[in-house]
Amino acid sequence: MHDILPDKQHYWKHIQKKSSQILEDYGFDKIDLPIVENTGLFVRAVGEATDVVEKEMYSFKTKGGDELSLRPELTANTLRAYLEHGMQVMPHPVRLWSYGPVFRHDNPQAGRYRQFHQLNVESIGDQDAVVDAEMIFMAHKVLEAIGLKRMIVKINSIGDDSCRPQYIKALKDHYRNKVKKICNKCKDRLKTNPLRVLDCVEANCVDAAKDAPQMVDYLDSDCKKHFKSVLEFLDEVGVPYLLDPHLVRGLDYYTKTVFEFVQEEEEKKEEEQQQKEIKEEVVAEEGEGKAEGDAVKEKVDEPEEKQKHPQLAVISGGRYDKLVALLGGPATPAIGWAMGVERAVMLLERNKANIPDYKTNPKIFLAQLSEMGRRKGLVLFEEMRKSSIPVKTSFGRDSIKSQLRIADRLGSLYTLIIGQKEALEGTVILREMSTGVQETIPMEKIVDTVKKRLKK
Repeated sequence: MHDILPDKQHYWKHIQKKSSQILEDYGFDKIDLPIVENTGLFVRAVGEATDVVEKEMYSFKTKGGDELSLRPELTANTLRAYLEHGMQVMPHPVRLWSYGPVFRHDNPQAGRYRQFHQLNVESIGDQDAVVDAEMIFMAHKVLEAIGLKRMIVKINSIGDDSCRPQYIKALKDHYRNKVKKICNKCKDRLKTNPLRVLDCVEANCVDAAKDAPQMVDYLDSDCKKHFKSVLEFLDEVGVPYLLDPHLVRGLDYYTKTVFEFVQEEEEKKEEEQQQKEIKEEVVAEEGEGKAEGDAVKEKVDEPEEKQKHPQLAVISGGRYDKLVALLGGPATPAIGWAMGVERAVMLLERNKANIPDYKTNPKIFLAQLSEMGRRKGLVLFEEMRKSSIPVKTSFGRDSIKSQLRIADRLGSLYTLIIGQKEALEGTVILREMSTGVQETIPMEKIVDTVKKRLKK
């Protein structure tokens, strides 16, 4: 778990500001959800045999005997609220978004902590393929708006209950002679959640999955038609995508379309640059003519993780047409996605994105001297704030010289000075910082005077 320090806050504010504007433009309403829910909600929704439920949830029992968990994701919470508050009688689709911390007791990864933050988006009540494409297109626009370029969506269809059983049978047949080669976790997955075997990043498991059967070859006519329509819509709106037959997602509730956004081209560019730097370094160390020799080979053949950043899925999502019914509601199609905010921030930093700091540049600095000057200064500060005049101050400072230095460093146009004499007389000294010219203004006129000066 981690702290988000003041010098990083502008990234978080930027992501929230840009994404919320796009979501509102597309008709999504914000919903705030509790951090703690009944454990049974996530067991039913996410799946009892998933890593999230088996190993990663922070669960506890209250003094009253209730079994509760910190939320490991936000979709189940959203649908619980959808059902609990009777949203199923509202005009559909019901479009909701939420934001906040989620908790998973897994091994920390790049851009992922045990407490991390998600921007979560759900569209409930429409099964048309155009909604899948719209959600993916909107996610693409959110990433573009926050400053992440060259994003590509990996996409697959995992079918539904009518065609997936045949695929799972073929998948198990494929692994029948490969069981000894895969990791122990995947051996268990073959029994409880076979699709997850394709999702493993262990070297032996990746190798065993290379020639595994592909789900798209087992889709029935309805699922195939749906997936084809999604891809045609993405072609039409110009969202770059890559068909990934091994993309399955880690939660049980997904059906049909699943997808992840990664910054693939940037990863390749960084790898090429690092290879170039390695060769240049060797040339410098070994002399001319040595660049293609053993020293180069030794360095270039270092483990892959040392040569480039891991590829990060910044947004992940998919369709889940069975989940509302699973939680006790009527059969209702739905689709959603979530952004890992820490991962988005990591990529923005890595790409050296130009992010505004969103801080108000104060044009006015308020300097005060003496106890009475501070009291009057605090009242004046509040009057300025209520009048929407950006103002900064430093109430703990006694020296006028140090306060003027702060005003100069902040780039203030004017400094207002209230000392013992001004407090008694009901006046304020208005100092123009660029020239040092000062004039005395009655306290009751200072707000209007400052407004007029700032308009010039």
